[in-house]
Amino acid sequence: MKKIIVQIAEEMKRAFVACGYEEKFGMVSVSNRPDLCQYQCNGAMAAAKQYKKAPIAIAEEIVANCKENPMFAEIAAVMPGFINIRLSNVFLSDYLAEMSVADKMGCEPEDKTIVVDYGGANVAKPLHVGHLRSAVIGEAVKRMKRYMGNQVIGDVHLGDWGLQMGLIVEELRDRKPELPYFDESFTGEYPAEAPFTISELEEIYPAASGKSKVDEAFKERAHQATVKLQNGDPAITAIWKHIMAVSLKDLRKNYDNLNVEFDLWKGESDAQPYIPDMIEDLIARGIAYESQGAMVVDIAEEGDSKELPPCIVRKSDGAAIYATSDLATIIEREKLYQPQQYIYLADKRQELHFTQVFRTARKAGYVKQETKMDYIGFGTMNGKDGKPFKTRDGGVLRLEYLLKEVEDAVYDKIMENRTVEEAEARETAKTIGLAAIKYGDLSNQASKDYIFDIERFTSFEGNTGPYILYTMVRIKSILNRYAENHAAIEGFIKAGEREFTKGEVDLMLTVSRFSDTIERAAEELAPHKICQYIYEVANAFSSFYHENKIIGEEDADKQAQWISLITLTLNVLEVCIDLLGFEAPDRM
Repeated sequence: MKKIIVQIAEEMKRAFVACGYEEKFGMVSVSNRPDLCQYQCNGAMAAAKQYKKAPIAIAEEIVANCKENPMFAEIAAVMPGFINIRLSNVFLSDYLAEMSVADKMGCEPEDKTIVVDYGGANVAKPLHVGHLRSAVIGEAVKRMKRYMGNQVIGDVHLGDWGLQMGLIVEELRDRKPELPYFDESFTGEYPAEAPFTISELEEIYPAASGKSKVDEAFKERAHQATVKLQNGDPAITAIWKHIMAVSLKDLRKNYDNLNVEFDLWKGESDAQPYIPDMIEDLIARGIAYESQGAMVVDIAEEGDSKELPPCIVRKSDGAAIYATSDLATIIEREKLYQPQQYIYLADKRQELHFTQVFRTARKAGYVKQETKMDYIGFGTMNGKDGKPFKTRDGGVLRLEYLLKEVEDAVYDKIMENRTVEEAEARETAKTIGLAAIKYGDLSNQASKDYIFDIERFTSFEGNTGPYILYTMVRIKSILNRYAENHAAIEGFIKAGEREFTKGEVDLMLTVSRFSDTIERAAEELAPHKICQYIYEVANAFSSFYHENKIIGEEDADKQAQWISLITLTLNVLEVCIDLLGFEAPDRM
């Protein structure tokens, strides 16, 4: 399905060629002055330089050539050489009718295998506010790419390996030395039940971490336990499996509450079997070399604006680091999925790390040169003081507590009106609260820091998640009222030649930009562009609603056309919020 802007551009290019100019000057854009026109073509300005003619003269030629096209209600040349365009309302209505039945409402399908690496939680630790952005942005990117027709694989890529495991093991040894895992003479099967709860586990790790900073002997014990784990020691491996089982159950619950789903629950541990051969291969091919006892890979390239240090693939003590694990994970993913694109989400301070990993992977030939490797570096969620979001006592806030805090704030606002029962209000508050958090985050460009303001995010007015949901609920209410006295309307009803209100035309125009918006947002990995768009749709609907008495309209044909228009509007909003990872209640 050709987008409106493409159809206009084709007509402009045809006219430029017909008038003796190159077709490249026929490019069209959405007008930045909607009070003057809907679309504009500035090609006459550029053509004037090449053809040594006044831009207004060229613009007038093009306009004269296009005057009879029924696509346009108005096309005019204005000084100094702009071409202003207004579409025919009938053409616009016909376009929406086609859009309403088109697959994905007109989005051009893609067909790639894509791995999205997001989440990145560490086992044995609770999810906190620092994990929010990776989960929320990554989920939206995954859904956007999947909507475009791609096979998208979302991997949480857990931090489940390394010294943190040794620290937990040794802290557990100090606390419960009687456990069979620490009895070297034990020969039976280890217990099926974990010797700790998630609450105990979440207390054990920070205690062990703190102890390791002041007790060198304890730190060395933890290091040795980590080595034993890496070498497959049965007792340490049994404890590690308990850590994983208990942690995963809690992580799944918390991600479910965020409406975040992963296709793979792999972690750093899954990459470990690939590391020895990978290191050997890098050395054998001369890609990795020794530097101060470590094995490194040069990643600097001609044209770099700054000096980039080499990528360390093995430390001087023989240990692997994050880059090692990430490279080995790429080898595993190539073996299992052969993706055409990788998308990683992490704090923007990790930019150097991903530059090193991506360049090393290409240099070693682990990925093809044409494989896209994208890194979305996100900013920080800050409190009103402009500093990273903390609890009142200065601690890091657990994610489930943040969700509850926002849910309670929404619940209080709902109960102020007291139009629903408490149970329904609580369920609705959960839905709206999640929308408030996700929209509040996603409406910001990923790389930017932002202020987390509960009062603003939970407002039912302005550019917020609750406002978007309120708009959708209002549309649902109108459709339900119409359905009480009318037969169901099938599909979009085209409008013939009649008087159109300004609000109606503005809503039609905004809805018509759906496919263009979604394609651009998916290509640029930019969920904030979908947020911008649905805010525009919501505002356009609000203006239309206040300008026209939809239920009270006496012209049955016009009323039915309006009902079909707001039905399509609701469909657009429902798809968009699903891509962002939240949903709308039936009433508020």
